[in-house]
Amino acid sequence: QVQLIESGGGLVQAGDSLRLSCVASGRTFSNYGMGWFRQVPGKEREFVARISGSGGSTVYTDSVKGRFTISRDNAKNTVYLQMNSLKPEDTAVYYCAARITGTSAYKYWGQGTQVTVSS
Repeated sequence: QVQLIESGGGLVQAGDSLRLSCVASGRTFSNYGMGWFRQVPGKEREFVARISGSGGSTVYTDSVKGRFTISRDNAKNTVYLQMNSLKPEDTAVYYCAARITGTSAYKYWGQGTQVTVSS
């Protein structure tokens, strides 16, 4: 069982930056690929970025490429999402999720953190 707790959300202006953090329980954090997703009310949850267990591989959705960076610190059981040049359309609840390396489904989810970007 893995518990995920996100933090770092807030209200910012367009062009500002935020860094989201997600701390995971457990002792085998490096065995999990981690992802960030976001959801706007009334819309489906959207993939944002993912990172491999070692941190050596990352993938981003096109709309955040060049602005967002996902990273992880396995010694701290933490995954980060650095968000720069934020836009109003980035407004959403952001969730981190964990999947066992070698599987495709994200099995564990955090409770989400709200990011609001004003224009």
